[in-house]
Amino acid sequence: MMLRIREMMVATKASLQSLAGDRKGVTAMEYGVIAAATVVAISAGAAAIGPKLTTIFSSLSGAL
Repeated sequence: MMLRIREMMVATKASLQSLAGDRKGVTAMEYGVIAAATVVAISAGAAAIGPKLTTIFSSLSGAL
């Protein structure tokens, strides 16, 4: 059992060391964070504008 845990630790360490030199993963993560922030900003804007648009469209509907 201890041998298996040691093998897993060695494999994990080797994987992490190979990722440390690879900048592609970092760039992808940065793009992911930017995309998530954009989605949050658009959602917040839509939530703020939504009631006003409902009022505008309701008044236009009533006028027709």
